[in-house]
Amino acid sequence: MTTTTLAVLVPLLPFLGAVAGLLLGRTAPGFVRPLAVLPTVAALALAVVVAVRQGGDASVDAATELTPTGSVPIELALHIDGFAALVAVVVGLVAACVQIYSTGYLREDPRYPSYAALVSLFTSAMFLVVYSGDLIVLLVGWEVMGICSYFLVGHYWETPEARAASIKAFLVTKLGDVAFLIGLFALATDAGSFEITKVLGTVAHGGLGHPTLIALLLLAGVAGKSAQFPLHTWLPDAMAGPTPVSALIHAATMVAAGVYFIARLLPVFEASAAAMTVLAVMAAVTMVGSGLAALAQDDIKRVLAYSTMGQLGYMTGALAVGDRGAAVFHLLTHGAFKALLFLAAGVIIHAAGTNSLAAMSRMSNLRDRVPDAYWTMTVALLALAAIPPFSGFFSKESVLGAAERVTAGHTGHAPGAAGWTVLVAGVFTALLTAAYATRLWLLAFRGRGDEAPEHGRQPLTMNVVLWILAVPSLALGGFAYRTLPDWFDGHDLAPTLTTSVLGTGVALIGGLVTYAAWRRLTGVAVRVPLGAVAAHPEGDAAQVEAEAIATHAPAYGDVASAPDPADPGRLLLGPLHRHAAVGFHLDAVYRELFVRPVQAAASLVRFLDREVVDTYVRAAGALPRWLGAAVRRAQTGNVQTYVSALLAGTVVLAVAALLVASGA
Repeated sequence: MTTTTLAVLVPLLPFLGAVAGLLLGRTAPGFVRPLAVLPTVAALALAVVVAVRQGGDASVDAATELTPTGSVPIELALHIDGFAALVAVVVGLVAACVQIYSTGYLREDPRYPSYAALVSLFTSAMFLVVYSGDLIVLLVGWEVMGICSYFLVGHYWETPEARAASIKAFLVTKLGDVAFLIGLFALATDAGSFEITKVLGTVAHGGLGHPTLIALLLLAGVAGKSAQFPLHTWLPDAMAGPTPVSALIHAATMVAAGVYFIARLLPVFEASAAAMTVLAVMAAVTMVGSGLAALAQDDIKRVLAYSTMGQLGYMTGALAVGDRGAAVFHLLTHGAFKALLFLAAGVIIHAAGTNSLAAMSRMSNLRDRVPDAYWTMTVALLALAAIPPFSGFFSKESVLGAAERVTAGHTGHAPGAAGWTVLVAGVFTALLTAAYATRLWLLAFRGRGDEAPEHGRQPLTMNVVLWILAVPSLALGGFAYRTLPDWFDGHDLAPTLTTSVLGTGVALIGGLVTYAAWRRLTGVAVRVPLGAVAAHPEGDAAQVEAEAIATHAPAYGDVASAPDPADPGRLLLGPLHRHAAVGFHLDAVYRELFVRPVQAAASLVRFLDREVVDTYVRAAGALPRWLGAAVRRAQTGNVQTYVSALLAGTVVLAVAALLVASGA
């Protein structure tokens, strides 16, 4: 088969698996799990073959016109360069691991068939975004992911948290997508085509008439999809979905789509210095704000959610300084270690019976209950904190190195102010990242108090996946910067000495300070015991998580939700803690600025509809009814009455005629 044919099969196989899974979910449930896993694994294998054949050389391009439009054509086009080939492999790896993990995690869930089909469709849509060479086809995959995320985040629809989170995610991302759609049409109008290669050719020749407007419109959609300030508020709430869904959305699909889109069309954004500056500020605010918020969260998944926002901030920061190689490099390594973090968190939640770090810190032997999750999550947290030689170190330092080169004036692709903004925010975020990663590890695995409850061993499929993802979390960074420069436009991915020393130094400081704060607090804190906890030897992981979402601490009552006196985040943040815990009240601000005015406007419209419009409608129906009643009363059946009325009417008409005649 040709490379083009194989590339077409990559998104097609998960799509066919999704359709077959939906059709056979009730009639042949035994086929559901194979139909969920095998097409995704096959798509991963084909993506690897496509990447090997592409080899970092000239891009693979193919196009077929879908329909004649009379103006700007819409084509089924492929554009596979080194970036697309590598990103597709990571998407396939994470999706395959999520599907395998889900067979154990949701083994007792009656809605597993629809869940698995939606995950397959979600994966197919992301493959379409990665390989597409036409902006309209890319938009189809972009929107399908948004629809799938709505259903997957709301999988536990019995809980109000899941229902609210799914609606919020859908509305916030669609808000950005409105501007994104306008930007795409404006871009195609200037370029005369939706095909990406032609758009980039137009940009190279200075053919864009409104580069700043187009770039800012596109950035609005990217901010919504990739959870960047100010459209980031949906992502922490999306943790109400199943943990495998969180891993899929956060690691390599939906939130990565926005970063990948900018990387693919980076020259469009570079055509406007103002847009690059806005992108840098957006990245800096997201990085720092999410780092502070992560340090104050009690829910283990919300810590990881804010962590995702911060790491995406690194990627958009790299793009803001004009280095798409560093951005995609960090996207690849982040996909591996963030998927591992979420899937390991799912194992921990199952073992602990709660997602509350305050409750976990009161369990003395949780790490002994989940040895696989303990060791693999330790690897992933070290990668997240960018400690060498783990993968996150190489990719994060490549971002800081790119910003440093801009500040030194070694590249003309971005304003110097953007370089300084990204560099300062990136270094400070490295400190915060190490701090909240250390805090999570200490509270989850170094707790003291009662023994953790026994919820039974996790299925083998869940633990195997953790070790599979631990390998790239440990080795992908060093392997990539040494052997894959051709896939990154020949870009040198090696970290620079200055940023390596600076970034690693502040990370170590952040981790050590957090550990010192924890040791100080554990020496004086009085532990509140958990008390007796009912064991669940065969507890289903999905059911445990659904209960944890519904009550936050199903087995422990008020004790689990009580503040942990040994939480180092409270000491480090001080009075800022209560503001960081609620995301600096941005949801409250949006509620006052947007939600309440919209609700007030809706109430006004409802009042006008009921009291004004309906009044006229009711009157229009009542008037004929009243007239009919009056006429009906006149119909007495008495001939004398009719004759009298006729004579009276004749007299009245005669008098009126005389008066008119005399007046004339």
